[in-house]
Amino acid sequence: MNTASTICAISTPPGTGGIAVIRVSGQNAFSCVNKFFVPRKKDTDIFQQSPYTLNLGSFMNARKETIDDVLIGIFRAPHSYTGEDVVEISCHGSVYIQQQILQTLIDAGCSLAKPGEFTQRAFLNKKMDLSQAEAVADLIAADSAASHRMALNQMRGGISEELKNLRTRLLDFVSLTELELDFSEEDVEFADRSQLMALANEIEELILKLSNSFKVGNALKNGIPVAIVGETNVGKSTLLNVLLNEDKAIVSDIHGTTRDAIEDSVNIDGITFRFIDTAGIRETKDEIETLGIARTYQKIEQASIILWLIDCTQLSERIETLTEKIAKKIQDKKFILIFNKIDKITDEEREVLNQFFEHYSGERIYLSAKKRINIHQLQKLLVKAAQLPEVQPGDVVVSNVRHYEALQNALKAIQRVKEGIQNGISGDFLSQDLRECMFFLGEITGEISSDEILGNIFSKFCIGK
Repeated sequence: MNTASTICAISTPPGTGGIAVIRVSGQNAFSCVNKFFVPRKKDTDIFQQSPYTLNLGSFMNARKETIDDVLIGIFRAPHSYTGEDVVEISCHGSVYIQQQILQTLIDAGCSLAKPGEFTQRAFLNKKMDLSQAEAVADLIAADSAASHRMALNQMRGGISEELKNLRTRLLDFVSLTELELDFSEEDVEFADRSQLMALANEIEELILKLSNSFKVGNALKNGIPVAIVGETNVGKSTLLNVLLNEDKAIVSDIHGTTRDAIEDSVNIDGITFRFIDTAGIRETKDEIETLGIARTYQKIEQASIILWLIDCTQLSERIETLTEKIAKKIQDKKFILIFNKIDKITDEEREVLNQFFEHYSGERIYLSAKKRINIHQLQKLLVKAAQLPEVQPGDVVVSNVRHYEALQNALKAIQRVKEGIQNGISGDFLSQDLRECMFFLGEITGEISSDEILGNIFSKFCIGK
């Protein structure tokens, strides 16, 4: 990436709006904008004024024709988001106005910013580390209170400080173990093995803590997968539509209507649940439906919570047949037994169903999806089944699969260090494992990085950020 160039982009969502913001960053940002901006206050050079000021004026094109009345915000390097000179142009949200201003800047020598390029420059200019930069994208994408708090904690450097401190202490020991090699003939020991073991235990404990938080972090970030399973025509698609509050899935009395998994998300009490409507499980010779049933079993494996839907009006023989197929698949998974169509059975029939499933330990609820009876109670059971701890300010939770992979590799390296100390191996082997642990910890914060990694990370950002 050419950080010497001056870049520009529309930073507000595409399309028409009340206002739009065009961001310009780079060493020529001030001079480029100054060519086309005429301040309302005459004989004023706004770029000689104090930073963090707003100035009203007109933005002109190269032909000196007014495009729009705008507000100009000035941020001087290094005290800006990117660490460079930055100008933010606030104009009216007409698509035509936005494009005209952008075209004028590009014609004057600015380059159109790539996805994530502003944040990438912030990272390269040491305004934030790599984990904080990734948290920016997570913060923009946050669709629940929990995912918002998690991304905000990470963006503020929650994980960074702990990892940087550990890397510094590891470096001290690496230096001492390698110093021993220079005095190998004198049989001296500069790195205290007991202190190194204590540090290794501390690092292992922290890495395990961070790794174990990934399950929670991933659920908060991507939503908790919930599979709705059961026989055909028990009301799975109806329940999905009710939970999503929209007609997402086709509902009919024809067996095998749903042949593929249908997914969508909804926020319940600040937690995102990703509901998966699956093909009804039954014996069939239809090849397409059979493929759909096979996918149902796959979704059961992938889901964190199973909603096992049962038609209250079915005979116990039919339920027993289905139970044999599903029970094996939901072992060790959280599941909720849902008895649907409660409005169509008597109290005696309800008691029979209770007795039939009395040996199942999962939560159970009677409802009518079609008539929305006890849907609110089901939502409460879902929140309870999720068992996600509330993320507090300062809590460090790993939600990025790249971070998780690096932590797992660092864990293996530090465990080899512990084994090496116990077995009394030489300092050169210890040093190698210590450096490997440092390498993987550094990958998380970006102290160790490559153009390929950076390109992959920032390509997922929106343009203008």
